[in-house]
Amino acid sequence: MPPKPLILSFDTSAAHCAAALLSGDTVLAEQLEPMHKGQAERLFPLLEEVLADNDKSWSDLDAIGVCTGPGNFTGVRISVSSARGLALSLGIPAIGISKLEAMACGANGRVTSVLDARRARVYMQSFDNGQSLVEPRMVDLVEFNDHLHGDEVVRVIADEALELPNAQSVDGIAVAVAHLTAQRFEQVHPRPAPLYLRAADAAPPSDPPVVILP
Repeated sequence: MPPKPLILSFDTSAAHCAAALLSGDTVLAEQLEPMHKGQAERLFPLLEEVLADNDKSWSDLDAIGVCTGPGNFTGVRISVSSARGLALSLGIPAIGISKLEAMACGANGRVTSVLDARRARVYMQSFDNGQSLVEPRMVDLVEFNDHLHGDEVVRVIADEALELPNAQSVDGIAVAVAHLTAQRFEQVHPRPAPLYLRAADAAPPSDPPVVILP
């Protein structure tokens, strides 16, 4: 029997630092530490703790799974750049999984994953048995409510920040990312890239550009 693939996954797309270690279908470890800042400093110590607590090392890994967002711009960049660096240094694949897809992992039938995008908007994507039906998109709450109250009954998986009635809550994103990575890591994939569905909040500088003299 071939050895079970060992997958290390992580997520810093929201106000937390999360990691999971998966061997085959068995979750060896799952950790989530809430934090609004400091993910860049905490991520690698957390990953090393997860490995050491399970008597594993970096060289034991078969693949890296990473949540690519949507979410906090800085947090997404931290995870994606870390995954790409680890894949390069360890010589193993890194697989990017969107948070919307991870939310729908394991759900039977048609579901819509929904995340708070702030300013009366949400990120959303619909799936049927894990297969995407549409591209992820950001919509305002009016369009989302039209989707909810359309002709077809919609089952919603949402993050707790939205407080949607009758919506299924979601947790364990790092574990879901690990499971999806295990299904795909032997296939050819592009390097993970951030999933940005909205423009950055930062405004361009008001000062005139610096003139470079010849």
